[in-house]
Amino acid sequence: MSKLPKAHLAMLGVTIIFGLHYSIAKSMMPGFLTPLQMIFIRLLGGAILFWIFQQLFAPEKVERRDLYKLALCGLFGLTLNVGFFYVGLNYTTPVDASVIHVTNPILVLILASIIIKERITTQKLFGIFLGMSGALILILWGRHLQFGGQTALGNILVTLNMLFYSLYLVIIKPLVKKYQMATILKWVSLFGFIFIIPFSAKEMLSITFIHFDWYAWGGLFYIIAGTTFVAYILINIALKQLTPTTVSYYTYLQPVLAAISSVYIGMEQITLPKILAALLIFIGVYLVTSRKNGFSFLKKMAKRK
Repeated sequence: MSKLPKAHLAMLGVTIIFGLHYSIAKSMMPGFLTPLQMIFIRLLGGAILFWIFQQLFAPEKVERRDLYKLALCGLFGLTLNVGFFYVGLNYTTPVDASVIHVTNPILVLILASIIIKERITTQKLFGIFLGMSGALILILWGRHLQFGGQTALGNILVTLNMLFYSLYLVIIKPLVKKYQMATILKWVSLFGFIFIIPFSAKEMLSITFIHFDWYAWGGLFYIIAGTTFVAYILINIALKQLTPTTVSYYTYLQPVLAAISSVYIGMEQITLPKILAALLIFIGVYLVTSRKNGFSFLKKMAKRK
């Protein structure tokens, strides 16, 4: 298998991991852990795993000037991204959070064009528009957003989380081409953990692990090993071949996978809006990821029909 299909498979894996993360993280707060406790444990566990992984498989030194860039990636990609997500999710709902995350590809496209001069094309813009439309149909069909009280605060914090994650995807792209994946993630996770210590160390001391049941331990393992370790490895693998905008577009596949799983276990049924939404998202995927003129291909397909 060539490198490009592997990159897309990597992002499909990330999509599945992040899609399950919403509900797992929400179910653990605040019953088992506060948001700051969750952040501390996740970043500490991630830093340990990445440090061991790098020492075993890819020992490599980095230039001193790049340590500042890696520190910035740790701040944006883990400390602020994860921090605002957990605190925001504690106040808002998984539905609201997933709707806000639909803005990710637009933010990444704008930031990438400014910071690393990624070219904005009509094809990419149209693909993102189609994907956003399909994702919103899937997320909001038969549901509603909440804007009052603490939910509004949570939505603001999740919006900031999305902004910092978008910055991370753009800033780390040049480093991915220069260093091995394990080296980057070792330093990013270490800096991310260091930056969160002043805000979460006090709450960390009050955790009572004795009250954890099998679900809590399983959820914590998933968040550290899956959402932090495996997901960030897969993101870096994908960034070696794909643009930040393409990587961010996979956010739109999360509600598709959620809908498929709901139909499979009998919680929901296949409906026309769901079929339309999935079609919009997959056409959008093609337009955003295609290196050829996607519009001409779609015209040919339409003529054949």
